[in-house]
Amino acid sequence: MVRVLFVCLGNICRSPTAHGVFSHLVKSSGLNDKVTVDSAGTAGWHIGAEPDKRSQAVAAQRGYDLSELQARQVSLADFIRFDYILAMDEQNLQDLKLLRPENYKGCLKLFLSFDQCFAETEVPDPYYGGDQGFEHVVDLIEAAAQALLNDIQLRHLKN
Repeated sequence: MVRVLFVCLGNICRSPTAHGVFSHLVKSSGLNDKVTVDSAGTAGWHIGAEPDKRSQAVAAQRGYDLSELQARQVSLADFIRFDYILAMDEQNLQDLKLLRPENYKGCLKLFLSFDQCFAETEVPDPYYGGDQGFEHVVDLIEAAAQALLNDIQLRHLKN
């Protein structure tokens, strides 16, 4: 089983969107029994909250259901459970590196490092912007999610 964790700041916009998009991709690829997905935030402000309504609306328009997800804060246990811990931006990556135990052998990096379609290296936080910011976030996430799945299949699931 390959375990993937997406991380942003509050776990209500970017990381739950990545969680929903990637889960959908994993399921549609018939890999539910080989890949598991979760999301978390580096901050604990929204623990237990559902994803932002705007994130849910844009995701739903593209066929992704985020309604069952609840925000949680990343923990040290995540470094034991997850093979991939993928940050949405550089600040969250730096925060994760501060938490990372010395013996963590998994992949800790920026999520968009898997994508070659867009020039951006970070998924921008759409929280304080308009609807087009949420649309752009899904565009970025869809491209990176497919590239991530390709990487997982190549490295872990080849047979």
